[in-house]
Amino acid sequence: MKALRVLHSESSRGWGGQEVRTLKEMIALRALGHDVQLVCPEDATIGIRLKAEGFTVHHARMRGGADVLSMRTIRLLLDRGHFDVLNTHSGHDSLIAGMAGRLAGTPLIVRTRHLALPITSLATYNWIPHCVVAVSHYVRNYLISAGMQESRVETIYDGIVKPEPLAHSTLRDELGLDPETVIAGIVAMLRGNKGHQDLIAAVKPLMSDRPHLHLVIAGEGGEFDKLRSIIGGLGLSHRIHLLGFRKDINNVLRGCDLFVLPTHQEALGQAFIEAMAMGLPVIGTHVDGVPELIDSGVNGLLVPPHDIEALRGALTRLIDDAPLRARFGLAGRIKTDSNFTVETMASETVDLYRRGISLRRRTYRRWRSPA
Repeated sequence: MKALRVLHSESSRGWGGQEVRTLKEMIALRALGHDVQLVCPEDATIGIRLKAEGFTVHHARMRGGADVLSMRTIRLLLDRGHFDVLNTHSGHDSLIAGMAGRLAGTPLIVRTRHLALPITSLATYNWIPHCVVAVSHYVRNYLISAGMQESRVETIYDGIVKPEPLAHSTLRDELGLDPETVIAGIVAMLRGNKGHQDLIAAVKPLMSDRPHLHLVIAGEGGEFDKLRSIIGGLGLSHRIHLLGFRKDINNVLRGCDLFVLPTHQEALGQAFIEAMAMGLPVIGTHVDGVPELIDSGVNGLLVPPHDIEALRGALTRLIDDAPLRARFGLAGRIKTDSNFTVETMASETVDLYRRGISLRRRTYRRWRSPA
């Protein structure tokens, strides 16, 4: 079957779950033999990382408003590259690149919706793209409730690369902790809506009567200094460890006994998938797409968002019950092995592309046929 030529667009300059998914998807599609390229602002982190991976990366500033220059640049790129698919991701590029794709007559324009936030423009879902990918059923259902045609939006879950087995994590050696220590871990961008302050408040009283308990926080972001100040003010810097940005996430997770992310908003939650794939029991909040990952009482526990007491109760239950942690961890690993692989994500994406192109061609032929 003919390989596809796919151009992804991304106007975001930052780095988070959205960009991580796009990068993994592009790598996986390239591995299947497709020609996959990116257009983004010159200083976009995803462009820098994909260029290091050997991808062709084009640049357009894609700033807010009617950026006619960027639209023209992308239209010429689409015309000259004869791309089969344009896949947009953020608001600005979905408008600017999406309009360029329409003007260029690109066979299929797809928008991926990564967020569980209110949409600002229904046109960038209903009118510009031919179809939309939602990263969870929650996001899909929200888009439909907001006025999007049900037949034009499909769910394709995030997929992760199956982690290589690690014989030994260096985390405990790094922190000077013995094998009897129970480590709760969180890996997430340091943003207010990820619930780090809720977690610190929940764990603080447990530190007094559980001297074997430690908390590890991995990630970077604008909340770093604030969290460090809070932890220092509590006198818990020796028990709550701020690791900052880590490339060895699997090593960090392997060193933990449980994973907790009391997020206030989450379209799905790649961090939960990664933790479950490592065999960790997980604690999350009953928000947005998270319940699609965590079956409470089976592979982890769900608590209401912002509920410090409920979060503390869930932590206590897992900290004090090693057999329960093992049972939840096994169930989580089984679930990710069958449902959340990067291979599945790539296969479903290619299938959506091919079906979309075929449908567009049939529609065009019917429109061109004489009455």
